Amino acid sequence: MLCKLFINFAAEMDKMTKEQRHKTMASIRSKDTKPELIVRKYLWSRGFRYRLNNPRLPGHPDLVLRKYRTCIFVNGCFWHGHEGCKSYSTPKTNTEFWEKKISRNKQRDKEEQRKLAKMGWHCITIWECELKSSQRMKTLESLAYTLHKIFLQDHTLPYSIKEEKSDWSMVAEDITH
Repeated sequence: MLCKLFINFAAEMDKMTKEQRHKTMASIRSKDTKPELIVRKYLWSRGFRYRLNNPRLPGHPDLVLRKYRTCIFVNGCFWHGHEGCKSYSTPKTNTEFWEKKISRNKQRDKEEQRKLAKMGWHCITIWECELKSSQRMKTLESLAYTLHKIFLQDHTLPYSIKEEKSDWSMVAEDITH
């Protein structure tokens, strides 16, 4: 009897039926999300050009800026387990499933970024919470600054003057005698 009460209580914690929950979760998009559109609109308006969801690169980054050899991932705090974020908490129902799923997502994200780094790509992750209206401009301006810095670092040629060994005493020699 106690076990039956516990099962009913756990089922009642979720205010939606199984079908409603399934429909809600299935409707969550992986492309063209609001945070991604915010980043895209900002970058485009500042003259940055990019490709979307490049299938040739590991992890299909949200934005790929070839000129900057940079991949940008715009991650949802819940789906990618943003530690320390108030938007991320493990659901109260089916906890074991969600912990495993989010852990797998985090591990996959790290592995994909390692692969991209080995290929010579820079990776930038922007979290959904960093695009809330209170932080948005600071985050986007920081992104633009970082991209400019990457470009300059990758395209700056090392400059050095090789000095030939010579007799410097001749430079100040008086030739009038």
